[in-house]
Amino acid sequence: MKKALVLGASGGMGYAIVEELVERGIEVTAFARTKDKLEQLFRNRDRVQIVAGDVFNQEELIHAANGMDVIFHAINIPYSEWYEKQPSLMRNVVQAAESANCKLAIVDNIYAYGRGNGSKVNEMYPKNPHTKKGKIRVELGNIAFQANIPVLIAHFPDFYGPNAANAMLTYTFDKVIQNKKAMFVGNQQNAREYIYTPDGAKAIVELSLHDKAYGQSWNIPAAGVISGEKVINIVRSHLQYQKSVSTVTKGMIRFLGIFDKQMREVVEMLYLTEDPVVLDGAKYEREIGPLPATPYEEGIKRTLDQMVKKS
Repeated sequence: MKKALVLGASGGMGYAIVEELVERGIEVTAFARTKDKLEQLFRNRDRVQIVAGDVFNQEELIHAANGMDVIFHAINIPYSEWYEKQPSLMRNVVQAAESANCKLAIVDNIYAYGRGNGSKVNEMYPKNPHTKKGKIRVELGNIAFQANIPVLIAHFPDFYGPNAANAMLTYTFDKVIQNKKAMFVGNQQNAREYIYTPDGAKAIVELSLHDKAYGQSWNIPAAGVISGEKVINIVRSHLQYQKSVSTVTKGMIRFLGIFDKQMREVVEMLYLTEDPVVLDGAKYEREIGPLPATPYEEGIKRTLDQMVKKS
């Protein structure tokens, strides 16, 4: 791979993928909607070309894809727009990759797996989700794998890390950085996965370099599981944070959903905080190599330090 296009380059995983590609000496086109955000992130980075555009504009997307070896699809759109826009977005991305005759690597979540069964979930686990958004993810995977170019899908747990602005943990960290009373989404005693975005970027970029990785889905787990309580303890220790951290419950979000359509769409996904899905990465380790796995204490401290620096 000599040239790559990263769609959604200003988001948490998109940003990390750009950084990982540059570290490997690959020329990158960073594509996102807002030019100012792209320039803020990448204006001083060698090997990065900034392109502000609309992923729903087929002409702009095809133009950006021209000459690329791999497209990384890391675009995130608001939940309230999923039903109307996600399928057309995936079709646009696929058509751009087909036009450029290049490979396509897709950043995906764990929604298509639905509820866990108490064991680690591997790639053979049935994709029979009980949520609307999980069913959309299944549909998007079907669209992708019908493409006439090589496609791979990487399933990740929730993100945290530099510039992961919309992540659940960032919601907590933001208040801590401001030394305000913070809130944590979900039961603080439940242990679940959060992947450090630089680790996720390393894994999907490595996958993209292996021809055998295409035509398949891959699970990319985090560095084990961690409870909210332990996350907060790391935060307290690192920043000497003394204020209490309360819990955001499903009832609270359901109430907010009466007034806010975004909150209304969050409710159905809260099962992941109650009955967590934990990914099995054995296939990746068997076929590709060791999984990047930054310990939570290290990853959380790095994330907090970056947030403090930006504040």
